[in-house]
Amino acid sequence: MGTNVSADKDFFSAESYPAMNIAANEDPSIFVSEDAKEFVFAQKSNVQPDLNIYYAPIAQFNSANILWKPLCNSEDKLVGSIKFLDGKIYAMSYKDANNYKIISTDLKNPDWDNATTIASEKSMTLKNFSQSKDYLLMVYTDGITSKLFKYNPKTKKTSEIKLPFDGYVSAKRWDSKSNNFLVSTSSWNKPFSEFLYNAEKDVFTESPLNKPMVYPLKYKDLMVEEVEVKGHDGVMIPLSLIYNKGIKKNGANVCIMQGYGAYGKSLKPEFNAELNSLAVKGAIIAIPHVRGGGEKGKEWHQSGFKTTKPNTWKDFISCAEYLIDQGFTNSNKLGGMGTSAGGILISRAITERPDLFAAAINNVGVGNAMRFEFSANGPPNIPEFGTVKDSTECKALYEMDGMQHVKAGIRYPAVMNVAGWNDVRVVAWQLGKFAAALQNDSSSKKPVLMKVNYNDGHFTEDMAVTRANFADQYAFMMWQCGHPDFQPK
Repeated sequence: MGTNVSADKDFFSAESYPAMNIAANEDPSIFVSEDAKEFVFAQKSNVQPDLNIYYAPIAQFNSANILWKPLCNSEDKLVGSIKFLDGKIYAMSYKDANNYKIISTDLKNPDWDNATTIASEKSMTLKNFSQSKDYLLMVYTDGITSKLFKYNPKTKKTSEIKLPFDGYVSAKRWDSKSNNFLVSTSSWNKPFSEFLYNAEKDVFTESPLNKPMVYPLKYKDLMVEEVEVKGHDGVMIPLSLIYNKGIKKNGANVCIMQGYGAYGKSLKPEFNAELNSLAVKGAIIAIPHVRGGGEKGKEWHQSGFKTTKPNTWKDFISCAEYLIDQGFTNSNKLGGMGTSAGGILISRAITERPDLFAAAINNVGVGNAMRFEFSANGPPNIPEFGTVKDSTECKALYEMDGMQHVKAGIRYPAVMNVAGWNDVRVVAWQLGKFAAALQNDSSSKKPVLMKVNYNDGHFTEDMAVTRANFADQYAFMMWQCGHPDFQPK
């Protein structure tokens, strides 16, 4: 700090280390770990989860040329983060394990082909793991509910930890010198709660950091229902529903669907104050766990990926049909939302089945997939969506492209497109082109709006802007879906 930028050292780049073969769509970075202080680590990464990490003795950090050695590469099939404990490396692997397993090898002489399996694949999906001074904590999920397990490297024994209540679980170590973890739990209808957990004593105590939020009593009447919906090809799609106790399945309820389906990311059962504020007003909140996400392991991700991407929006459509068939709502009261990569989901759902939806929100979402790779953040996303330079992937990108599927004379739902003017992840013209196509061609006479936040990027840390942003989106959705509290006087 304080020196001229021209004196900064280049530790890891394509220019200084050409032998590392850092591709144009990969981000180079370096890191150190207090659990392996004798080494410095370098990583190249993009949107794909496979780990490509190198390491070198920390003594070389000040040398003119660091002699980076491979620690792991894509062929090792490792994902997530790596942990160091007592001279060993621990990592998550999908080699012969669609739901992931944890394997270990020696730090100084890594041999992933002959690594020791310390947590075999389960019927549940391993989401992540963390460490303390003497233990590893592993979080598994069945797609919705989490379970927590403890592994003792000294005894090589694994045991399940009884949680304070069911829901999504996160575990982070308190420090490197104790066996304390911060364990947080949340569910669709229970607010975030945090505890201090001592792995050695197997005891939960009150968190010294965060106290549970207290919401009005009406939030205690929110119910959760977990169902599975048959998809277009017979695959069962998990669907989470949140609604007021005593709601009637008479087809008259406003229903808001929110989906994503990309990068193997799961929609976790976390308490969402904004969406639940609509649920207490009588709206049904529906969260389809579509393919492209990670709810059911790596295969679930790759079933909504590049050429299989249509499964993502077709799963969303199947869930919309289920909600109507079961009397939760009707097509005049059903709205859909997608954010970022979820823009592909929502733009294609409403262009493939415009008759199913009354309204839609495309929030900083991809609306012109065929041109996405030519934006600033496009190249790193090629491994997830594909490139127009490959004929097969180009056809897949066309299928993903909402703008390309807008047709003249079709009655499209009301749509609000929201962009950040400084957004380099999904540039504003992605939404602008989709909005313009709908404005030109829709025959429904329903509003198609384009909202631009000129001081923001993909997201913002200014919570006043964030709250106003979602207030606009939800008010628009509730208005267009016919909720009586949101109609003009």
